[in-house]
Amino acid sequence: MEELAMEREGGNGAALRGSLRAQAMQSGAEFFGVADLRPAMDFVVAQGGEFLRRFPLALSIGVPVARGMVEPLADRANDAAARTYHYFIYEVVNRRLNAIALDLANALESQGHAAYVVPASVALDRGRLMGLFSHKLAAHLAGHGFIGKSCLVVTPRFGGRVRWATVLTDAPLPADEPAEGECGACNACVEACPVHAFTGVEFRPEDPREVRFRAEQCEGYLAHREKTIGARVCGQCVAACKGG
Repeated sequence: MEELAMEREGGNGAALRGSLRAQAMQSGAEFFGVADLRPAMDFVVAQGGEFLRRFPLALSIGVPVARGMVEPLADRANDAAARTYHYFIYEVVNRRLNAIALDLANALESQGHAAYVVPASVALDRGRLMGLFSHKLAAHLAGHGFIGKSCLVVTPRFGGRVRWATVLTDAPLPADEPAEGECGACNACVEACPVHAFTGVEFRPEDPREVRFRAEQCEGYLAHREKTIGARVCGQCVAACKGG
């Protein structure tokens, strides 16, 4: 009887996953995957709080940024392109992601499961310069791509030109396998960073962020850009990425 119940739950989980994926894609997502957070739960809790432990899985959804919006960023003097990019990703792409994530959370709750939306690109802890939860962690564990030297998720088709949102849940959904890969000899993002925020070290899950990324230097540059051009945006690492 117990084995039969587990089999039924697994079948229901696969069906629910399929309906959630279809809903996300119909709403404009290009990426949909399920991440098993349990191997990284201590990291998740340390960043966002003990209450996140109740969510062993995460839906990872992504929307790519059009190449035409990214390529002009390579010209650092093109302030108009930077401001346009800032508007596009925060006012257009992120809003779409958040709407999709909220709809998915409502769908999960309608089926009796807990769900918690982590909005796209919201830094809730200004002291540590991080959000409640790492979208990149979820995207990596959901198989969308590997974490590159820029700390971006590098996808096979779009490189680092993807924005992410996450829905945490306790629903019994089949999870994807984490993506594998690395930047190798490529240091394009490292060399493109105007404040040398990246160290060029490949991602290893056991390393703290500081091994790869000096967040304070990036934050300082973004603050400078906000004062000088009116937008907290750089995008050099995204434009330089050779992935995809």
